[in-house]
Amino acid sequence: MINRLVNHLRSHIRQRLPKPIQYWLSAQMSNWAIGIYVGSNPLDLQPAQSIKQPVISREDIRDRHAALVADPFMIQHQETWYMFFEVMNQDLNLGEIGLATSANGLTWQYQQIVLTESFHLSYPYVFQWQGDYYMIPETGSAQSIRLYKATQFPLQWNFIGNLLEGLEFLDASIIFYNNLWWIFTETSSQGQNDTLRLYYAANLQGKWQEHPLSPIIQNNPHIARPAGRILNLGDRLIRYAQDCFPTYGTQVRAFEITDISPETYVEKQVGAEPLLTASGKGWNKSGMHHVDAHRLNDGSWIACVDGRWDYR
Repeated sequence: MINRLVNHLRSHIRQRLPKPIQYWLSAQMSNWAIGIYVGSNPLDLQPAQSIKQPVISREDIRDRHAALVADPFMIQHQETWYMFFEVMNQDLNLGEIGLATSANGLTWQYQQIVLTESFHLSYPYVFQWQGDYYMIPETGSAQSIRLYKATQFPLQWNFIGNLLEGLEFLDASIIFYNNLWWIFTETSSQGQNDTLRLYYAANLQGKWQEHPLSPIIQNNPHIARPAGRILNLGDRLIRYAQDCFPTYGTQVRAFEITDISPETYVEKQVGAEPLLTASGKGWNKSGMHHVDAHRLNDGSWIACVDGRWDYR
């Protein structure tokens, strides 16, 4: 009980510091790396046993002095898997977007940094729409949700406009469902990780409106902050959420969205236990906070995840 309270107080104080100091402290106190999980469905995932984990760590980053790697998203194009993820540039104390590739989704080779800005980038939510590839990285420090389009996939990305402005939008997660675009994003002040807002639009670059029930989650750090790609399973949507108590990066929970429209929103937690949590040893011994799951041709699932281990 005392340890949990101390950890919570440390996190509470750290999240109120300026962003560059937060990033520097994070690199000194813990490390993040990327792994691959597999399973029969996206709600039952386990570490892939046939490979060495983690599949990407900061030691793999050759073109930067990397403090950590995290927030992986992957997408398949012409039989090759492409993974985009945050690389924390330790020299600048800013996140940048890196790229790795794989022929089978299990073993990965780091390629290079593909996107940088003068502000922090992370959570590179990559998706395909009408034959083109887009990315919405987290750009909360720029007080916006910025849309990028690949002009030469996967290496060149151009900024094409802001979808939303005016708040520190964190981990924006987008999906097209029932003929509308939806964005889920965390917006709490001072790093509390307890507020989830919902926006919708008829067109990707159209006018975005906040849902009348938004914020759909308030004052709940267990379930508010997005934790990866939203899944469309045909008859239902699955939303992954970070459990940020007692500290950021603790574990991941899953929710089934049972009703979503411009007037309504209902979800329920899937199972009482977290989907992903600390393993107690190795690269993810201290916590996990992200998952991007994809269905394979044989019906099984593969996911890129991240995990942390603390230096204590």
